[in-house]
Amino acid sequence: MPTPKEFLEDVIRPTLMGINKHSIVAEQLLLGTAIQESRLKYLNQLGGGPALGYFQMEPNTHDDIWKNYLAYRNHLAAKVCAVGEISTTNLPDSTILASNHRYAAAMARVHYLRVPATLPLAGDINAIAGYWKQHYNTYGGKGTIDEFVINWQKAGAGALF
Repeated sequence: MPTPKEFLEDVIRPTLMGINKHSIVAEQLLLGTAIQESRLKYLNQLGGGPALGYFQMEPNTHDDIWKNYLAYRNHLAAKVCAVGEISTTNLPDSTILASNHRYAAAMARVHYLRVPATLPLAGDINAIAGYWKQHYNTYGGKGTIDEFVINWQKAGAGALF
C-alpha cells in the first residue's frame, strides 16, 4: 500500500508527464480520486463489484474509453500504452488496472479528458471533489463531496502541494 506521497511521485506525476497531460490540478484530481475510491489500499472493489485498481475503474468504463475515445486518438493511445509498458497491438485487458498502476492512472486521466468541463483551480479541493463527484463517481454513486474532502485531509494530501 503506497503512501499518498509515494503514489504521487512514483505513479501519478510520471504518468501525467508521460502522456503530456500534466498539471498540478491534474495531480490533485488523480490523487484525490485514488484516495477516495480505494484509500490507496484496495485493488479490487469491496463487496465483489467489478471496479479495479486504486482508481476503481470498472471494466466497461475501461473498454468504452478505448472504443470510443482512444481509438480516435492514436497519439494519446500510444502514450497511454507507453507509460503502462504494454503492447499497442490489442485492446488491453481491463484486469491490468489492478496491477499496472501507471496504466490505471493514465486511464483515469483519460476518463477525465472526455469531460468537456474545464478542470477546477489547483488547490480548490472542494471544487476538485465536486468535479470527481460529477464526472467520475456520478451523482448516483455512493461517494460524497464531503467524504472526498475528509479523506483528502486524513491522508495528508494537501501537504504534498
